[in-house]
Amino acid sequence: MPSFSALQYPERRREDDSMVRIITETRAYEFPEHFHYDVDNQVWYEALADGTVRVGFTPLSIELAGTVLAFSPKRQGRDFEAQRAFATIECGKWVGAARSAFDGRVVEGNERLVERPKLLNDDAFGAGWMLIVQPAHDTWRAALVTGAAIAPAFAAWLDAEGYKGRTE
Repeated sequence: MPSFSALQYPERRREDDSMVRIITETRAYEFPEHFHYDVDNQVWYEALADGTVRVGFTPLSIELAGTVLAFSPKRQGRDFEAQRAFATIECGKWVGAARSAFDGRVVEGNERLVERPKLLNDDAFGAGWMLIVQPAHDTWRAALVTGAAIAPAFAAWLDAEGYKGRTE
C-alpha cells in the first residue's frame, strides 16, 4: 500500500460549491466541503432540504476496497443504530458493512446502485449514493467533520493507517 499525505486546496466548482482536495501519492480526491464525514467509517452525509440525509461511501474508501461487486441496503422503513450496519458492500478487496454515525431510519435505498454496484466506483459523490435516511436526533452532525476540518481528519486517518485491518 502506498504512503499517503493530505493537503487542503479549496476550489470553486460553482459559485456556492466549495471543495477540499485530498492528495495521496497516487491520486487527488475532491471532497465537497458542505458534506459531513465519518472519517473512521469512510461515509459521507449530505443534509437535504426536507430534513433527510443522503449517505454514501467516500471515493477514497472505494478505491482502497476495489471494484464494487454487490450493494445491499437495509430495507426502507427499517431503523438503524449508530456504529451498526445500514448497508453491506462486496468489493474485489473487501467485504463489509457501511456503518452509520448516528441512529435513524432508512427512507430510501439507491435501487440503481443495487442493480449497478460499480456506480460507487464511478461516481461515489453522485449517482453512487447509498441511502436516504432520517436521523433520529437533530444532533446527528455532532461527531462528523466538515469544512476546514476535512483535510486534517483524513490526513490523520491515512497516517494512522486506519484502513488496515478493517474486515467488516
